[in-house]
Amino acid sequence: MRQLELRFGGFHEVALEPYCPMDVKAPSIAPPVDGRQSETALKIARGTARLLHAHGYCVVSELPLASGRRADLVALGTGGDIWIVEIKSSVADFRADQKWMDYRSHCDRLFFATTLDVPCDIFPKDAGLIVADAFGAQIVCEAPEHRLHAATRRSMTLSIARAAAQRLQSLIDPAGPYAVEF
Repeated sequence: MRQLELRFGGFHEVALEPYCPMDVKAPSIAPPVDGRQSETALKIARGTARLLHAHGYCVVSELPLASGRRADLVALGTGGDIWIVEIKSSVADFRADQKWMDYRSHCDRLFFATTLDVPCDIFPKDAGLIVADAFGAQIVCEAPEHRLHAATRRSMTLSIARAAAQRLQSLIDPAGPYAVEF
């Protein structure tokens, strides 16, 4: 490959090394370790995220909500619909945590996700149910729809977008000024 270079006295031809895109080193991208979730909960989250993706949703985990709560998984559909999935890895986990009732005001549909080891009959009938493992999931019970108000939808959509963009940038530039709680 050759290129012209301007030097004193005019242009001169210069030989260049061939460009190979593989020579550019991409940053190693690994998700940050949160530490709050059990191994089982992480597997449920992974399988559920795969299911949601197959249904056309983009997923953000551990999203802080305006209510001060933190949703396990928030999914944004191509039409702007928002689902929240609360992960419960055991009966004790479900009984110990009742904050999920606050999530309804932040989504169009509310689901629980669990494993085959947790009995399905403990979950409320007015929420959807997903059964998952580390490799996939299945919707066992559809969640009833309760449409968000336009202002809440806009706020949630911006929150999802900002969290996703900030997390991606912090992975690309770990030494950057992105070390905020997301």
